[in-house]
Amino acid sequence: MIHLSFSLPEPGSPWLKTWDSVKQGDPAAITEMDLRYKHFGVNFELTVGDVEIVSKKRFVTLVDLALSLSDVVNRISSGEDAAFGFTESEEVIHLRRDGDLVVVSSSMHPAQASVGRQELVGEIFRFLRAAHYRLVAEIPELSANPVIRRFSSK
Repeated sequence: MIHLSFSLPEPGSPWLKTWDSVKQGDPAAITEMDLRYKHFGVNFELTVGDVEIVSKKRFVTLVDLALSLSDVVNRISSGEDAAFGFTESEEVIHLRRDGDLVVVSSSMHPAQASVGRQELVGEIFRFLRAAHYRLVAEIPELSANPVIRRFSSK
């Protein structure tokens, strides 16, 4: 079983400002660079079975993560290995195909775990839908942003 999740920063967290700052301009016109690296900080967690690959204490920017995971699902679905990293750290998550399984590991921890390819792809799609829903629920004008639309149809 694989689980990807995110949660908004707690009240008082400096990461909460990354959500509020979007409301100062036109959300539909925010550039990809700003969406990836300036806005929408969240806590992110990735577990496979009972193996914690990424701790829920990890802060990342949601749009950068969603776009990276969108690329991951395309590569894994095409039979390739994949990886994604975090702007906020040097950690890289590796996803290596092994038949019908995908071995998931982190460059920062020795633990690794396997998950079925279809289950992984399904969980990433669920995560992308949840990310899109939360972004648009918080700031409806984002639905017109072309960067956000790139992972809205997943």
